[in-house]
Amino acid sequence: MTRESRMLAGILLVVIPTVMYGGLTLLMMLVTQAPGYADNPLRHDMWRAGHAHAGVYLVLSLVMLRYVDEALLSPFWKWLARVGAPIAAILIPAAFFLSMVSPSAKEPNVLINLAYVGAVFLVGAVLSLGVGLIRAARRMER
Repeated sequence: MTRESRMLAGILLVVIPTVMYGGLTLLMMLVTQAPGYADNPLRHDMWRAGHAHAGVYLVLSLVMLRYVDEALLSPFWKWLARVGAPIAAILIPAAFFLSMVSPSAKEPNVLINLAYVGAVFLVGAVLSLGVGLIRAARRMER
């Protein structure tokens, strides 16, 4: 594993407890029937989705890091494969949380568009890593 991948993996592992804390916070808001959360179904669902996406994309990021250094990619595409999923793990949950900041919000605000930007990074990361791994496997066959 390269130094870059190892460093990013360490950072991601240090960040995971913040997602755990977020889950605890959401649980407490649900249990205590916090106004603006329990009584706003859309906000409830968006925040729950934000929390779930953050956790899943962080774990995906860690899994992808184990493969990035084995992929046959140019430096740019290797960079995208390495950081695309962590960027998505920030932008997509941020879209869910920040688009419903107001407890009385009835629809997401313009910040929901961060989810689309995050999705572009995620697609770029998984596709580039997939292509790079296929290229590396084909090179091994020769």
